[in-house]
Amino acid sequence: MAGMGEVEVVVAHSERATLRVGDVFLKIDADQARTDVEVDAMAMAPVPTPEILWRKPPVLALTAVGGTALGHLGEPSTASPAARAAAGAAVRALHDAPLPPWPGRSPGELASRLDGECGWLVANNVLPTDLVRRNRQLAETALRPWTPTFIHGDLQVDHVFVDGDEVTGIVDWSEAAQGDALFDIAILTLGHKEHLGDVVACYGTGVDRDLIRAWWSLRCLTNIRWLAEHGYGSPEEFPEVAVLRSQP
Repeated sequence: MAGMGEVEVVVAHSERATLRVGDVFLKIDADQARTDVEVDAMAMAPVPTPEILWRKPPVLALTAVGGTALGHLGEPSTASPAARAAAGAAVRALHDAPLPPWPGRSPGELASRLDGECGWLVANNVLPTDLVRRNRQLAETALRPWTPTFIHGDLQVDHVFVDGDEVTGIVDWSEAAQGDALFDIAILTLGHKEHLGDVVACYGTGVDRDLIRAWWSLRCLTNIRWLAEHGYGSPEEFPEVAVLRSQP
C-alpha cells in the first residue's frame, strides 16, 4: 500500500474498527455475522453503495464513495434541501425493494431492550427519572405492528454521502434487515428535525411524524449506555441526550 498516505482511524472500539488508507476503507469486525449482513445487503440494495474490493475475515475492504456526508449528529447540516430530498428518494427506493431474507428485531424484542436500557439509565442516575419516563412513554408508541420493509437499520446522516444534489453512496450496512420504514427516516433526521420536511418531500406518502418522534426517543434511550461504555464521553454531552430533552 505504498504511496497511499497515512492510516486514518475512522472508528475504533472493542467490537469493531474502521481504518481508511487513501481511497480504501478496511473494516475489522469481531462478529463476522455483521459483515455477512453488510456484504449481502449491499449486493441487494437498489442504491449506490461502496464497492467490495476483497474480504479476508475479519477484514472487509471497501472503496470510498464520492462526495461528502449529508451531515453529522450534533452539528448543523450544510447540505442543501435538494440533497436531503435526494436522500429521501434513495431511502424510498430501498424501502420499495424486495425484502432481505433475514428478519429484524420485532416490536417485542425492542420493547424488552427499551425496558432494560431505561432501567439502567435510572438505576445509575445517568438521566433524570422524569426525562426517561416521558421519553419512554413516547418511544413505546413506535412499537406497534408494522409492514416490514428493507431497512438500512443505521441510517445516520454520516452514512449518506452526496455530491451536490445527488446521493453518491450509502455506507455501513451491518444493521440492515426487515423492519419499520419509519425507523430509517427517524435515524436519518435524528437531531435535525428541522430537515424532516426536506427528506419527506421526495420520500412520498406514509410518513407519520408522531411515530418519527417516537423512534427518535427510542433510538436515543437505547443508545446512551452503549456510547458511554465504548468511550464516547460523558452522557450529558451526547447529542442523543439533547434530543431527549427537546422532545415534547
